[in-house]
Amino acid sequence: MKVDDLGLWLAGTAKEQRDLGALFEAFCLELRRRGSVINRSSLGLEGLDPEIGGMRYTWQDDAVHHTSVPRAGVVQSASYQNSPMRIVDETNRPFRQRLDAGQSMPVLEELRQLGATDYAMFPMPFIDRTRSAVIAYSTPSPAGFGDEELQQLELATDLFGPYAERQVLRQIAVDLLDVYVGPHTGRRIIEGHVERGDVETIEAAIWLADLRGFTRRSESSAIKDVLKGLNAWLEAMVTPIHEHEGEVLKFIGDAILAIFPIGPGRSAGAACEAALAAAEGACRQVDEVNRVRAAKDLWPLEFGLSLHFGEVAYGNIGAPRRLDFTVIGAAVNRASRLQDLSKQLHRRAVISGTFAAHTKGPLTPLGVHSLRDVAEPQSVYGLPAETSAG
Repeated sequence: MKVDDLGLWLAGTAKEQRDLGALFEAFCLELRRRGSVINRSSLGLEGLDPEIGGMRYTWQDDAVHHTSVPRAGVVQSASYQNSPMRIVDETNRPFRQRLDAGQSMPVLEELRQLGATDYAMFPMPFIDRTRSAVIAYSTPSPAGFGDEELQQLELATDLFGPYAERQVLRQIAVDLLDVYVGPHTGRRIIEGHVERGDVETIEAAIWLADLRGFTRRSESSAIKDVLKGLNAWLEAMVTPIHEHEGEVLKFIGDAILAIFPIGPGRSAGAACEAALAAAEGACRQVDEVNRVRAAKDLWPLEFGLSLHFGEVAYGNIGAPRRLDFTVIGAAVNRASRLQDLSKQLHRRAVISGTFAAHTKGPLTPLGVHSLRDVAEPQSVYGLPAETSAG
């Protein structure tokens, strides 16, 4: 096998493949076309996601299969500790093992039982050396890999590296934007909406929630216990928001600002119904969390939540080198005033008349109330059969 002009082939093929799995499949097939004896190859890449530790693309039987590797505990796991990847990660050198006899590493023994006779793994030379990137190859050839083929496979891995890193870096950018600003907002940023003052006017259901008694708990409890409670509450809030296609814009200390925008295929009524369903789901989730906390003699999570609907400015606001992608406007201010009112009324959720007008389900009238800095008194509603906010 010769890969002298593989770089030219990659330069042409990579332009046509925006999917890393498809590019890796084409790469493996090209190695076979050039005479390589490989019958299986795997591409392992470390990502930068709070839940997904990395990605694995496995080429076998002329097809690629993609799997995600959970982040939690992966480095401490027995499968990683007793693997070629750990050795390559620690040494940054190639690993090669003949598979003639039984193997102590499970992944190698599995390959041996599938008919492989030789195995080699090479680190890919990424510019970012803080994350793992490897390609492994195996062959069923009785003679295994010859010295020349190993040299050619290492060179091929080096040539493939920059194209893999380019796609990984884009995926990392998308993943981080999804996590830190939300998928819709992240997509706008990646598309180039980054100029300060670049905003658009949209209509959306607005969700604003606040954890009650957080300052008091912070003063009287260990910080690790406070953070556990805060994270449990945020998860209970955010999960139903995402389930109903809302977008969390920011955490403001112990508060959450989220929107359910209208758009193609989503009317004002649909946006408000989604926000309402998310609020009901959040209440149920917090109830369940509190049952678990009560069994452990932990303080209950109490909160106030407001739902409003209106026009907002959505986009980049801030200083030249520190921007925030958020919403502002009178509708956001009203949501904030409604959220303040939830504590006075001892309700978890308070809902504006404007929001209520876009919903179909029964809501509980809570009367007409004056809101600070709002000229006219506002009709306010609550969730039916709701428990106290505390």
